Amino acid sequence: MPLVRFPAPVEPLWHEWDRKAQKSGLRHTVYAVNGDQYTGEWQDNLKHGKGTQLWKRTGAIYKGDWKFGKRDGYGSYSVPDPVTKEYKKVYTGWWKNDKKCGYGTTFYPSGEYYEGEWSGGQRSGWGRMYYKDGSIYEGQWLQDRPCGQGMLRLPNENRYEGGWKEGKKHGPGKFFYLDTGQLFEGVWAADIPKYGTMIDFGRDEAPTPTQYPIPKV
Repeated sequence: MPLVRFPAPVEPLWHEWDRKAQKSGLRHTVYAVNGDQYTGEWQDNLKHGKGTQLWKRTGAIYKGDWKFGKRDGYGSYSVPDPVTKEYKKVYTGWWKNDKKCGYGTTFYPSGEYYEGEWSGGQRSGWGRMYYKDGSIYEGQWLQDRPCGQGMLRLPNENRYEGGWKEGKKHGPGKFFYLDTGQLFEGVWAADIPKYGTMIDFGRDEAPTPTQYPIPKV
């Protein structure tokens, strides 16, 4: 019996249309119903690779890496100034699962800024915070607050070095009163010194030393 050859099955045309509709690899610009706009790379109909997202309601813009529809990798997030309309960076650094994660810098509306490590969108790990009054905290963070070991330097150069918990001085620490030439070493609890000793420290070089030196025990 002669071998009968059947023609190869023809792919339905709707299959071809559906396959072409799946955005993958190439750059596309897509507008959402609410006016948001994304221009960049796609995979399996999700933002994936390099891309730029513009949110119409706030005017905010993100430029950077995406992974399966979420910000993931390195990128910057900016918002327009309400007066000048010029874009100001809010955060530049690493992202994971649509949240700040890894090393990055955030600029706050008050003029303060933080540079350091993040986890789950919060300051966690090592970081340095520059406050509006001129103070600088450098040390460990947990859940957006100083926690662990760190140093707080005040505008007058006085500083605290020691333990922190939930954003407050906690545990053994040292407070250097460089303006008066004294050093307090003791233990804190919730920002309050519980006990310790005060000694002269660089009193001869202090700009405003105390009238009398501390007697030695």
